[in-house]
Amino acid sequence: MIVVFGVVLYPMGRTLVLSLVDATSALQTDFSFSGLSNYTALLSDSEFWATVWRTAVFTVFSTAVELVAGLLLAQFLNQRIRGQWFFRSLVVLAWALPTIVSANMWRWILHPEYGALNGLLMNLGLLDSYKDWVGGPTQALFVVALVDAWKTTPLVAILLLASMQTIGDDVYEAAAMDGAGAVRRFLSITIPMLKPAIAVVLVLRTIEAFKVFDIIYIMTRGGPDSGTTTIAFYTYLKAFSNQEFSLGSAAAYLTVVFIFVLSLVYLRMLRTDSGGTA
Repeated sequence: MIVVFGVVLYPMGRTLVLSLVDATSALQTDFSFSGLSNYTALLSDSEFWATVWRTAVFTVFSTAVELVAGLLLAQFLNQRIRGQWFFRSLVVLAWALPTIVSANMWRWILHPEYGALNGLLMNLGLLDSYKDWVGGPTQALFVVALVDAWKTTPLVAILLLASMQTIGDDVYEAAAMDGAGAVRRFLSITIPMLKPAIAVVLVLRTIEAFKVFDIIYIMTRGGPDSGTTTIAFYTYLKAFSNQEFSLGSAAAYLTVVFIFVLSLVYLRMLRTDSGGTA
């Protein structure tokens, strides 16, 4: 209980207090109560809403890529093939790789001057000159989202694979006897029976994508031209770069509200037939 209070309850309470006062330091004690002024300042700030929009684009794109790629990867890993243990171990290894390692690896691969991807594409004759893959604001946002998807798709695949293996072979055999092909069985049997798992994956990945900070910090520092400044990075800039801890704390709590609302929407949209309303 002491640990929970120290690492969860106290920081949450302290952040809430900071969001309701005028503070420039997390350790400041002589502050004045400002009520909801920090929240109203954020909600009237066009820069804040721009970060919310970028976060939404980042979240939707990365989560969609992870779900589609995770489904296909889980389907592959669910097949009875030789060396199945090797492929499953490889997937777990890719997911277990520390984020700081994978982000730096991709920063090197995508480097505009000596990146491995540019070198490979030029050797294949697909590029005439080196390309800056994160040189534009919009392009950089989608590239970083793809890197995030690459890092977390293995986790999505593992979660979906665990649920996929609970589907009995007799269901597929009966469908095959009725003339259903592999694609039809996947769309008509696998996907519907994975709806609870998909709902869990979407909620978890939405929460995590909204909070992504480390990949952005390592690869782009929020640039270029604030193109990858999501709400998590915006909160960091406000609190630690601009020393506006009150605004940063308010932004953090607004992030929690956004995540909560999105989670409710996901659960309602993807509720199971037997579960009723979410």
